[in-house]
Parts: sequence; structure tokens; C-alpha cells
Amino acid sequence: MMHKVTDPIDVDAPRDPRAQPAAVLQALYQEHSEESRKHTTRQGLWIAVLVYLLFSISDILLIADVARHTVAARFAISAIMLLALELQIRLRQDADAIDRTAALALILAYAGWLTTALMTSQTAVMSYYMVFGAIFMMSINLFFNFPFRLSLMASTVIVLLFFAALLSFPQEEQVYKLTFGIFCLSCFIFTSYVNWKLNHERYNVFLNALVAKARQEEAAERGEALLRLSNTDPLTGLANRRAIDETLRSLWAEWRQNGQPFAVVLVDVDFFKRYNDYYGHLDGDRCLVVVAEALRALGDRHGASLGRYGGEEFIFLVNLGNEDGVAAFAEAIRGAVEDLSLRHEQRRDGTAKVTVSVGAALTKDVAAPKVEKVIHQADRALYSAKAAGRNCVKLFDPDDPNNSDDSENIAALLKIAIAQDLVSMVYQPVQDIVTGETVAVESLMRLRMLDGTAIAPCAFIPAAERTGAIVELGQWAIRRVCEDILVKDLARVVSVNVSPIQLRMPGFAAGVAMTLSEFGICGDRLAFEITEGQEMEIHSSLLRCISDLKALGIKIWLDDFGTGFAGLSWLRLIDFDCVKIDKSFLHDCETSKGSVMLADIVRLARNTKAKILVEGIETVEHLALVRRLQVDFGQGYHLGRPAPARTMQLPVPRWGKAIS
Repeated sequence: MMHKVTDPIDVDAPRDPRAQPAAVLQALYQEHSEESRKHTTRQGLWIAVLVYLLFSISDILLIADVARHTVAARFAISAIMLLALELQIRLRQDADAIDRTAALALILAYAGWLTTALMTSQTAVMSYYMVFGAIFMMSINLFFNFPFRLSLMASTVIVLLFFAALLSFPQEEQVYKLTFGIFCLSCFIFTSYVNWKLNHERYNVFLNALVAKARQEEAAERGEALLRLSNTDPLTGLANRRAIDETLRSLWAEWRQNGQPFAVVLVDVDFFKRYNDYYGHLDGDRCLVVVAEALRALGDRHGASLGRYGGEEFIFLVNLGNEDGVAAFAEAIRGAVEDLSLRHEQRRDGTAKVTVSVGAALTKDVAAPKVEKVIHQADRALYSAKAAGRNCVKLFDPDDPNNSDDSENIAALLKIAIAQDLVSMVYQPVQDIVTGETVAVESLMRLRMLDGTAIAPCAFIPAAERTGAIVELGQWAIRRVCEDILVKDLARVVSVNVSPIQLRMPGFAAGVAMTLSEFGICGDRLAFEITEGQEMEIHSSLLRCISDLKALGIKIWLDDFGTGFAGLSWLRLIDFDCVKIDKSFLHDCETSKGSVMLADIVRLARNTKAKILVEGIETVEHLALVRRLQVDFGQGYHLGRPAPARTMQLPVPRWGKAIS
């Protein structure tokens, strides 16, 4: 089933097996205990017969005059009942029938012994010897696992046989009769009650086991469903980045082991932002769903793994052995989307329909150390396809100078950036639109090479995230803003951009708390910005981290709102303190459509409890426009350029006006 962004996740109410009718539960109980009852009864009867025959010794010692009769009766009854039992077992009769046979065997055993024993002349001895008849009641009620009704009936017969025998004793032994009668009735009552309790407990144990099994199965089902959801893109129903990365690493390992090559094919929808801006986010989502279905059909025919890799970017992993096959497959992808003939009237290249650019790379170098290498190559090929005019296919060519970049050098540079003092921080003010007061500053990281050449954040931040260097850089950034701004009271609030990788790191919130405590700074003076455009799946661990940060008083801002596809979902799940509207909306306000779009997105953000901040205010006209829209805060070159802390010239802040 393909899930849409608006589809709720159904969670079934827990199923309680005890809610079923009693007759159904009894039938299940019978079925469940059938084989164990057969085994227990068979085993019990053999043991009972052995004990019954051992009492022949007592017959010989106590009632020797009739011992030959009692012993003969014992052996005869034992043989007959065991034969009957084994015949039932061989005929595969049910447990109820076997239980009835065993109960009958106990009754006959008692009756057969008692009838012959009463012929003795040793009446005084016999009167005491009869007490041993209680063993038969205990066997029926306690030793065997008979159903309560059968146990009660068999025990009643035993009691009646006992009282019938008791009446045969001389009248002068009335005291003994009364005593023995009370004893027999007491045994009957107590053992019957215990049997009822045992049956009730066995039934409850079965019900509890049934409930436990049902809950275990339900937990397994939910686990599988959650696993599917965690590996599935909610909009398109395709594998998400997490799932496709697992498949990629599996193919990589197989290739490194046995040399089975595969191709990575990246697919990007051309001019999708313009499509989204013109037709709206809902139509943009529908466009992605239609494209995804076309790609899914093509992938199924070629046995390829398909996933959604980013906003409007898809990825194929396919076992192909040569570049000709990869090129043909990539061209088939491009043609399949073009054949959909989805209208796109905002393109400026003369094509009025949705198309895709395709970049592909084939595993060649067995010595390549990391799986990310082939992804990087496919990404470079995709960049080349876009540079070539879009709606085309490019294969990675290592000899093409357009495919070379400095990412490897940047990755190496990041390892020594902090130690070599190559990274620094600048701060850009955030102003109250009404009063013009600086209410906060945003910290912006800068990186330079060893020769002093500056590297743009758009170049080194992705490399830092890819290599894991973002964790150390993030820790450094938080400490630096404390030292530069907060300790010196240069601003009431400082915002720091954080990566989803940092938020998913165990102990991130605790580390921030330790840093704040070290500098003696309250958490409400720090804000963390999460960029909407970043790839970030909202999992429970991330939400828990955000909750822990907010518990420290730290503010959570949503950066670049409107540029991605997850913003609305985030606004639903996360209580942001501030929503920053991307500058592209403000800069598009030269047209009437752009002005309407900005007003709409401001109204959308205002429906939350968050403050609204508009980025990119670079002219007097921009400032006048955001004032008319009644946004809370603004940021841009017209209000203040980024500058190092030592050169900032901020007015003394009035803390009551700070972002809260």
C-alpha cells in the first residue's frame, strides 16, 4: 500500500482473547490441553496401578484370610483397565474418553478391593483399613487432571461405596462409623474444592498464556509495521534514504567480495521548486507520486531497487555490468517521465512538461575505499546533466574536468580545522520589525583553507555531515557562542544551526546542558535552528532530544521554512519557538504572484504559536513589505551584515524584547 503525506497511521486497539465467548474459550482450552491431558492421564494411571498393586502387601499383613481374593481382584482390575486405556490410546480417542476410563478404573479398583476385603473375619482391622479409601478420592481430585465435573462424580461414587461398606459393620461400632463418615466427607469436600481450584487455575494459566501470545504476536506485527514505516517514504511509498542506504551497503559488500558490479542512478525532477511555487505543495506532492509510480514500474521490470533520496530526488540501485547497459537504463528513466506529459508551465527552457535529469555511476575501482564514492560519482554526473540543460542523461566520467571538485580536500581539511584555527564564527543580528531593536544574533560558521581561501558553507557543511566532522564542529560552535556573545552579554539570544546528525547523537542534550552549566548560562539564551531543507526523518529519538533541549529552556527554530517538503509535518509534531521564512519568498515579491505567496506562507506560519522571522531583508522596500505583513522579526543585509563578535556594534539590548 502506498502512503500519502495526509494518511494517518492506523493503530489497532489491542486484541484481548478473553473478550471471546466462553464457549469459544473453552473449546480453545480443550484443544490446547488435549495431548497433554492424554499423556498425563496415561502416565498417572500406570503409576496408580503400581501403587494399587503394592497395597497387596497390606492385604497380606492385615486381612490375610481374604488376601488371595483381594490380590487377585487388584491384578485382574489393573490388567483390564490398563488394556482398555492402551486400546483407547491406539485408537486415538480424545482426552475426555481417556479421562473417563481412568476415573472408572479408580472406581472399579476401589469397589473390587472393598467387596473382597469385606469378606474378612478381621472386622476390627478392616474398619481401620477402610480409611485408606481416602487415597482413591485424593487420586481422583489431586493426582489426576480430571475436569471438575468428572472428578466430582467419581468422588461421589467413592463416598457412596464407602458409606455402603460402613453400614455393614456391627451396630456396636456406631462411634467408629460416625468418625469414619465425618473423615470421609471431609476428604470429599476438601479434595473436591482443591480440584475445582486447580482446574480454575489451569484455565486461568491458559487464558494468561493466550493473552501473552496474542500480545507477543501483536507486538511482532507492530514491530514489522514500524519497521516498514521506518524504511518507507510516507509520500511515495518507496524506500526512504535509510532503507536504500542499507541496500547500497549490501550491494557494495557483495561487489567487493565477488566483483559483481552495480550502478547507482540518481534522478532529479527538473525545476521542481518552480513547479511547487506555481501549482502549490499539494500538486507538487501529487507530481512526485506520479513520477514515483512511473519509476517504480520501470524498476520492477529491471529488478532494480528504487528509493526517494531527497525532496525531488530519487535513486536506483541496479545490477548492470557495463556502461552501455547503464546508459540505456538511465535513458529509459528519462523517457518514462517525459512520456507522462505532466504539465509544467513555469519552465523557462521552452519545455512545458515535467522532465528529469539523470546521473549514473558504475562501480569500477575495486580499490575504492568507501561506498560513498560511487554515490558522489553519481551526484557529480547528475550535476553535469543539469549543467547540460536538464532533461538528459550523464554517466560519470573520471576524465571529465567538470567532475572534479574539492570535496575530498575539504573532508581532509575538516579533520584539522579546529586544531589549526581554520574555523571561525560570525554573527548576524535579528531585529524586531516594529521597534528596530536587536533581539538576537545568528551564529554563522566560516571555514578557510590553509592559504586563507574562504570555503562557502554550502561546500563544507555537507562534507562535514558526510564525514561525521559535524559533531565536533557543532560542539565547538556551541562553546564559541557562549564565549563570544553570551558570557559577555552582547546579545540576549544566540541561535546556532544544528544538524540532524547532532540531534540523533546519544547524549547530545546532556552535553549541551554541561556546556551551559560550565559557563553559567541559562538555556533560554540559546536557540537551535533546524533547516527544513535538510534530510531529516522524524523519529522518536529525535523528538525526545528536542524535548530534552526545550526542557533546558533552549529555543527551537525552524529555518528556511517553505523550501522543503517536511515543514508542515514538523510544525505538526514540534512546537517551534520561531519559524524563519526563506528569503526566496521575499525576493520573489516583485511579482504579484510572489507577493501573494509570501502573504500566504506568513498566514500559514501565524497559525502556530511560533514567532515569525523573514530572512533576506536587503532593501527599504523589503522592510516596508514585512512591516505591512506584520511579521515579528527580520534578518538581512539591510538590517545588519554578519560580523565577528569583536567588531559587532550592537545597541544595548532590552532583554524584554528578546525572542521568547
